Amino acid sequence: RSSYSCCYFVLPCCFFDFHGKYSRRQSKKTQYREYLDFVAQVGFVCGFHVEEDCLRIPSTKRVSFIGKSRTYPAAERALVDEQITQFINSRRTCAVATCDRRVGFNHEDHCGALCKEAGSEPLEDETETVGTIWMPGFQPREKVEQVRNCASLPRDFVDEVVLNVANLLLNAAPQKSCSDKQSGDMNTWNQGESLSLREVAEHLNKEILKKLKSEYGGLQTLLKNNHQVFEVLNGRVHIRDWRKEKPPSKTKPEVKRRLSAEAFKTRLCWFFIHHPDGCSLPSEACPYAHGTDELR
Repeated sequence: RSSYSCCYFVLPCCFFDFHGKYSRRQSKKTQYREYLDFVAQVGFVCGFHVEEDCLRIPSTKRVSFIGKSRTYPAAERALVDEQITQFINSRRTCAVATCDRRVGFNHEDHCGALCKEAGSEPLEDETETVGTIWMPGFQPREKVEQVRNCASLPRDFVDEVVLNVANLLLNAAPQKSCSDKQSGDMNTWNQGESLSLREVAEHLNKEILKKLKSEYGGLQTLLKNNHQVFEVLNGRVHIRDWRKEKPPSKTKPEVKRRLSAEAFKTRLCWFFIHHPDGCSLPSEACPYAHGTDELR
C-alpha cells in the first residue's frame, strides 16, 4: 500500500497473523504449508502476481514469496485498496473475537469501530492513507535501528564497569584462592567469590545502572560480552579461570587450527594488567598478550 510501484520479498517464518498467532483452519495440510498459503493469499489480495521460490539456505523455513508486478492497472488503486481494508478487517474480527473470549474485550464497541473504518472512503493522498486506512495504532520501525546490545557503549565506560565488578568479586573473598596443580606450582591465584547479578548491581553506581538499563540485557549482556574476564552461569557472575578452560580440540581441520592459532595474541590479557596475582597462565599458554610486545 506504500505505492503502486512497490515490489516485495518475504520469507515467512513464525506463524503470525496481523494481530496475533495464526489460527489453523485446515487439517489436511501441514501447519507450515497452510501458513505459506495464507501469506501468498495476502499477496494476491494486495494485487500482486505472487511467485514462490525455495532459497538455498540452511533452514527448514526457506520458502519465499516475491511480488514484482501488479494484477491491476494503476487507475484501479482505490478499488484494490478498499479490498485490502476489508481483508484486514476480516482478519482482525477473528482476532478480536479471540481477545473477547480471553480477556473480556468490549466486542460490540470494537466491531462498531471496524465497520466504520471499513466503510470509509480511501484517500488519494498516500501519506494520509498511511495514517487513516492503514491499521490504527500501527507504528513502523525507525529507519535506523538503534544497536542496543552493549556493543555501542564507550570503551572507557565498559572498562570501568569491568574493573569495578572484578574488584567487587575479588574483594568479596580475599582468602579464597586456587592452586595451579596442573603445573605443580603451589602459588595461589585469587579467583574471588561468585555473586548474583542482583548483588553485583546493588554495588554499582546508580548512573552506571541507568546507562546500562537503556541496553537490551543490561549488566548481564555487558558481562557476557567480556568473555575474557567473566563467566555468567545461572544468574551468577564468576571470574573466569583460564586454567579450567578446555584446550582446543585436536580433531579440528588443519586450516581451522591454523586460523585459531593466528587469532591468539591480538588483544592484551586483562588479568596480566589488572589482576593482583597477574594471569593464571604462563605467557606461552595464554591466548592473550602479556604486554604490548606480544601483540600480533
